[in-house]
Amino acid sequence: MSAQGNQRGATSVSRLSHDDVVAWATSMVERLSERAVEAEALRELPQATMDDAVASGVFEMLVPSERGGHGLGLRSLGEMTRILAHGCVSSAWTLLFLVLHNWFVARGPQEFQAAVWGDQPYVLMPGTLAPTGTATPVDAGYELSGRWQWATGVQHADWVMLNGLIHRDGPPEARFFVLPIADVEVIDVWHTSGMRGTGSNDVVADRVFVPAHQTLAALELAGNYPPGAELSADPFVRYPMVPVLTLVAAAAALGGAEAAVEHFRERLSSRVLAFSMGDRQAEQPAAQIRLSQAQATLRATRLVWDDAVDQVCEVYDGGGVFETVDRGRIRLAAAQTVRMSIDTVGTVLEGSGASVHFADSPLQRISRDLLTLRGHMVFDWDRTAELAGKLELGLDPAATDLL
Repeated sequence: MSAQGNQRGATSVSRLSHDDVVAWATSMVERLSERAVEAEALRELPQATMDDAVASGVFEMLVPSERGGHGLGLRSLGEMTRILAHGCVSSAWTLLFLVLHNWFVARGPQEFQAAVWGDQPYVLMPGTLAPTGTATPVDAGYELSGRWQWATGVQHADWVMLNGLIHRDGPPEARFFVLPIADVEVIDVWHTSGMRGTGSNDVVADRVFVPAHQTLAALELAGNYPPGAELSADPFVRYPMVPVLTLVAAAAALGGAEAAVEHFRERLSSRVLAFSMGDRQAEQPAAQIRLSQAQATLRATRLVWDDAVDQVCEVYDGGGVFETVDRGRIRLAAAQTVRMSIDTVGTVLEGSGASVHFADSPLQRISRDLLTLRGHMVFDWDRTAELAGKLELGLDPAATDLL
């Protein structure tokens, strides 16, 4: 666990604006790029990256204004993630979720928020969506057991947020449980080909007591009217959970694709083709076409993502809510963003030669990260497209469909 996890006091950082966050993310691109190899070797964020993020105040960007946070929202978080991914996709992903899960806390009731934040300005808290634990009601709370995957950033955590099922008469209830990192065991399983810097290890709880006020029903967390919306005037608190989650996660893929195209453009300007008479690749019509193709696909990808972000912001800032079919469309747009980002990177790699697959090449790392990122269940193209098509035809979603 990061040393600063249990040593934080009140923040000394002044209120951040959207422009401040964008400027900070831009300033971090070169640093993340320089630390990307280290992040892969460590299989977690380097301490210097965590120190930079703490000093910037970005972990408080989604904490409501009423609690002394910066009260920012989807646009700021998405832009931060997209820009950070220009330096390192897995670092951007990890910082994103450590920031985002403070928003999960903000969606809970007062007692829930007080239990997690207490006297500290933010929490470093991995969260897991799949309800792979079991909770038994006991006096004043629950006894929680289970094993959860994909705990991104858990090496830096002071709390964890876990989803478990409570079995009573009738269908089981899904509920989220927040508990100190000391109450769980972290299992080192994160030996992967991509997204290595996220350190997304497993977490195990064995009959851990969780007080009732440190729990939140899954329907409350993901619904249109979370309890925390009654406590804050910040519009973002009531934004829909799954559309926000999918769009900001897709921003990491978009940023990676943008970086790949820029690396390719720079590579073309200096690369001399092997087994040629000193021909520069930039002078080859095929290379020029490939660059334009990648840029065109990237432009379309950005438009898809921007449009989806605009839709969410316009509806919820205006006091409205999405219909179920709208949620399906946003999830489809996020999955399409990831799909087209990967297509863009593939176009670039096909024209880059074998040397980009050396370990010190950022292009091979971007490719591995995006292919691994695509494995997140919200980006599963077949399931996402099937769900969106079903909703467009007026059919009801299944109970297990994540909307």
